[in-house]
Amino acid sequence: MATLVTKVRLYLEANGKNPDVEIGMEGANVYLVNETGTDEIKTWNVSGLEKPTDEQLATYNSAGDTYEANHTVRLNRKKEYGTLAEQLEYIVENGVEAFITKQQQIKISNPKDNNGTD
Repeated sequence: MATLVTKVRLYLEANGKNPDVEIGMEGANVYLVNETGTDEIKTWNVSGLEKPTDEQLATYNSAGDTYEANHTVRLNRKKEYGTLAEQLEYIVENGVEAFITKQQQIKISNPKDNNGTD
């Protein structure tokens, strides 16, 4: 099941809000905690958007699972792609066609879940 932070992120995005701006540490518009062994929304001060109910957040379970799986894929791909300097070095040493082939193989080896765009 998707984490609370992922479901809140998707809820904010679906309602035209930027989760990177809204979610944060104490003092942010949205502050999530786990004080009792259960994740919960401690603070909700999002302008023009009501705090979601548990039922509303539950509707994001499936999309949240996909988001989290694709996030893991993106991290794995990033590691395999290497730094920009490493990518440029690869192009210089092996050529653009070899670089494209390598990038395609990384995407094949690390497919995204459910319509995740490459």
